[in-house]
Order: sequence, then structure tokens, then C-alpha cells
Amino acid sequence: MNKKMIGNLMLILTAMIWGLAFVAQRTGMDHIEPITFTAARMSLAAVTVGLVSLFTRKKAGTVPAGEEASSSKINTLKGGLVCGFFLASASIFQQMGIVYTSAGKAGFITALYILLVPVIQFVLWRQKNTWLVWIAVAVGVAGLYLLCVKEDFSLTHGDTLICISAFLFSGHILCCDYFSERGDPVSMSAIQFLTVAAISGLIAFVTENPDFDKVLSALIPILYCGILSAGVGYTLQMVAQRFTDPTVASLLMSLESVFAVIAGTLILHERMSFKELMGCILMFAAIILVQIPVGRKDQET
Repeated sequence: MNKKMIGNLMLILTAMIWGLAFVAQRTGMDHIEPITFTAARMSLAAVTVGLVSLFTRKKAGTVPAGEEASSSKINTLKGGLVCGFFLASASIFQQMGIVYTSAGKAGFITALYILLVPVIQFVLWRQKNTWLVWIAVAVGVAGLYLLCVKEDFSLTHGDTLICISAFLFSGHILCCDYFSERGDPVSMSAIQFLTVAAISGLIAFVTENPDFDKVLSALIPILYCGILSAGVGYTLQMVAQRFTDPTVASLLMSLESVFAVIAGTLILHERMSFKELMGCILMFAAIILVQIPVGRKDQET
């Protein structure tokens, strides 16, 4: 089995871990407030990824010297803080939204970030996209309508919060894309999780009533989301993307929405209406379309 195949299998495993995390996030809401849950899982993620960062740096044994080292450290810190701000905002809105909607629905709406990224790039930086990308955006909007919008053309409270989180996740992806090549990605990831834990922890103490007994009652979902979803998932992603094409990687990771629906159905016994199911199918089709590299080769040359 070649390295590319191994990388693709690792990304599929990552998507499965992230998809199951929506179930853990949903069940955790039976015992604890959403922002407290976010603070607890991200604190655990910061410790996990921090240990991974120390291990990888020690194993590598080589650190940039002089101005290159200084620039890398500054960008790592800056990237961790900026990415952490976007991830904190996105995670808080997503977790609050999951209180009012199903795990499967939340997974598909969150996957909207794959459609939003090219739109944001065009609006802010006039980065041109292929005709297929715009078709994918149109299909995605139609799917989102079927999945979320009620007959009176309104979104449910939970759907609206998840939609906001999708926009914020788009910002997080763009920030990661900018800073990942300018600093140490693993250390940056640890700093971002520490930032998320600090922000969500502060908000939780102000707006909620954090309690250690509540944390213990939601311990299994917190452990899963903190260690597996964040620690293992993000580490697998970083390792796997060394061996596979970025377009393929994005498509494979977007399968988290499919795993979220499957897990929600099998574990939580969630059910979708025919209209919502058609919305999921359209959104997944849009996610696939937006990854097809039609015309991109010409733009890059």
C-alpha cells in the first residue's frame, strides 16, 4: 500500500472521528451547558496537542536558526491566537446550535464551510473561481433551504446558530491556510486550542454556571471530543495531508457530514423527513462539485 493510499485512509478515519463527534456533542448537552462543554473539551485538546507538539519537536531535533526562527515563532504565536479566536467563536455557536437541532443536520450545515470559503475569497480578494464552483454554491444553497428552512421561509433557532458557525469555520480555514506555511502547524494548533479554552472558559463563567459535577457527568463526550476529535483528528489530518492531494483531502474530510448523519441515525435514533434528506443529498453533491478541479490548472499557470 503506497503512502497516498495510506494518507487517504487516514483522512477517511479523521472524517469518521469528526462525524461521530457530533453525536458526542449532542449527548453531552444532556448534562452540561454548551459553552462549559466547549471550554472543557478544548482544554483537554490543548493538553493533548501540546504533548504531541513537544514530542514531534523533540523527535525532529532541528529548529530554524536566527531570523527564520524568530519569524516562525512570531507567526506561530500570532496564527495560534487568530485561528483560536475564529475556532472559539465557531465552536461556541455550533455547540449552542446543537442544543436545538439534530447531530446529522448540524453536520451537514457545518459542511457548508466548504462552499463558503471560495465565496469569501472572491468577495474579499477577488479570487476568481471556476463556473463549477458557482454551480456548487447554488446547489448548496438549494440543499440548505430544503434542510433548514421551514414553510414560512424562516430558519429554526438551532439552524441559524449552526449557519453562523459555518461562516466562522470558513474564517478559521482561511486563517489556517495563511499561517500554516509561516509557522509550526502543530505548535500553532496547541496555541489555538489553548486560546479557545481561555475564551470559552471566560464566557462560560460569565454566562453559565460551570460545575465540576456537570463536567464529570459529561465526561465521556468531553473525552471523545477533546482527545479523539481534536487531538487525534487534527494530528491525523496534518500527517495525512503530507501524502495526498489537497483537493482529495478536502473531499475526504467533508465526509464528516455523512458520518454525522449515519451516527445520529444509528446511535441517537434521529430521523429526517424526505425534504431534509433531499437537502442533505444536494449539499453533499455540492461539496463534491466544489472539489472538482475544472479549469484550475489554467488559472495556476
